[in-house]
Amino acid sequence: MAEREAKARKRAVKAAACVRPAPAPAAATKPVVAPVHVAQAKPADVRALEAERDRLLAELEVARDRIAELERTRDQVLNRIDWVIDSLHSLADE
Repeated sequence: MAEREAKARKRAVKAAACVRPAPAPAAATKPVVAPVHVAQAKPADVRALEAERDRLLAELEVARDRIAELERTRDQVLNRIDWVIDSLHSLADE
């Protein structure tokens, strides 16, 4: 029995030595963009960035309103479920 375990250990060590490590995954790199000082930026670029910022802020506000609406709806649904469960309990008690 001990002899089998020793052989198994030797095979495991040999197998581990033969296994090559997996290549490191290629890093998901974003292209590096050098920061541009506002004074160096072109007015058209600044306007485009400001417009994108304003658009994103508007989208964020819409998303926040939608989240609030969904939370209110969820609360109403949970209250309705609680009411139904209470009604069923009271019917079962009768």
